[in-house]
This record gives sequence, structure tokens and C-alpha cells, in this order.
Amino acid sequence: MITDLALRALIAVQGLRSKMVREDGQTLAEYGLIMAVIAVAVVVLAGIAFRSAIIGSFDSSRECLLNSASCT
Repeated sequence: MITDLALRALIAVQGLRSKMVREDGQTLAEYGLIMAVIAVAVVVLAGIAFRSAIIGSFDSSRECLLNSASCT
């Protein structure tokens, strides 16, 4: 009976302690997630910004392969 009461008191104290502990700052995983989102956004924006140049390069390469001529 006393051990049961002591165990309940210990659990209550640990519960209060866990609620009072503050976790300030970002964890490494959260920073990694933020960096991944930024990287995807940069790639998408670069694709949009350089769309015409990318399409032109692929078209030029396709033409070069289809004609089997020396391309510059």
C-alpha cells in the first residue's frame, strides 16, 4: 500500500516536471525540413525562370540527334 502510494506520487511529480520543462530552439530535424523546403522552392523557381532556355537546349539537342550532323 505504501509502495503503491509512493509510486503514484512519483508518477505525479514526473508528470508535473515534464509539463514544466520548456523546449526552446529548433531541432536538427526541423532545420533539415526547412532547408529541404527552401531547396525545392529554389529548384522550382529556377525551372520557371529559365524555362525558355531549358526548352531551347533540349530542342537543339533533339535536332542535333535527329539530323546526325555535327552540331555546335
